[in-house]
Amino acid sequence: MKFTKIATAEQIERKWVLIDAEGKTFGRIITEVATILRGKNKPCFTPNIDCGDFVVIVNATKAVFKGAGKIANKEYFSHSGYFGSTKSVKMMDLLENNPEKLFKLATRGMLPKTTLGRHMLKKLKIYAGAEHPHTAQLSK
Repeated sequence: MKFTKIATAEQIERKWVLIDAEGKTFGRIITEVATILRGKNKPCFTPNIDCGDFVVIVNATKAVFKGAGKIANKEYFSHSGYFGSTKSVKMMDLLENNPEKLFKLATRGMLPKTTLGRHMLKKLKIYAGAEHPHTAQLSK
């Protein structure tokens, strides 16, 4: 009889992955990032354990958006819970002012909506330019 090997939290080896977003399609980047954060690209993937790697995205403002007017028309909504407190921000404004938030919102939608998903999202680091402070981790 063959048994499936289940990984434990102590057995997981975390690596750092650098992704350059310049010239790449936004949606393709996000799906790749979500797969790496979740750990689905590893042979030791276990659904109930955070076995993903850390991800650093650089040049976030230089990502390419495909679709007929998606960047101009798509809106992101937020609500505090009080009456009349709905706020909306256009995707283009979010990309110009806060690209880190745009990438986090898109990635969060592809991760589990649980405590485990929130832990996975904390391993994502996004930078608008080419500079980032994680060079020591990436050199391994």
